[in-house]
Amino acid sequence: MNHRMLYPFADFGDTVSVLPANETMRKGLETLAADQDGDNSLVTYFELARVMERASRRFSGLLRAELTKLGVDDIGPAQAMVLLAIGDAELSVGELLDRGHYVGSNISYYLKQLADGDYIDRIASQRDKRSARIRLSVKGRQVCAGLREAAKGYERALSHGEQDRRNLEIAFQTLHRLELVWGNAARYGI
Repeated sequence: MNHRMLYPFADFGDTVSVLPANETMRKGLETLAADQDGDNSLVTYFELARVMERASRRFSGLLRAELTKLGVDDIGPAQAMVLLAIGDAELSVGELLDRGHYVGSNISYYLKQLADGDYIDRIASQRDKRSARIRLSVKGRQVCAGLREAAKGYERALSHGEQDRRNLEIAFQTLHRLELVWGNAARYGI
């Protein structure tokens, strides 16, 4: 797979090549070890997924620490991400599911915790009393503002110029593309 064909807009410079796992396995251990010692390091999709999972855990730990600094101890990182997904909008549960790619049973549990902690307001629909709209309460907006302020500090520490911002955009586009490809492969096969 040629990353220059997939991303002609990107300047990858001296980045690593990403190959499907089956291509890496065919190369053999000797060739793989030689490639890793040389200038063209290889990263498999499996290794990329492992790094993403570790980064996600680290981010959850960071969110937990930021929540503690804010004095919030009744919700966790997952619920904080739901608050951030709601943002300034007023959403139905279905819209929130689409926006955050949550599992229905998880979002119901998260929303109950957030409602019990007074982080969200549930407004019954005028037309259909069975459905509700969700928006952040004052307490929820304060938590989101604190988390966004903390995020600015991390962004300043990580971003040292235009190239870093471009790299972040490329990383986002790459991960988003992987999400789409892997999701479709899981649903429809390759």
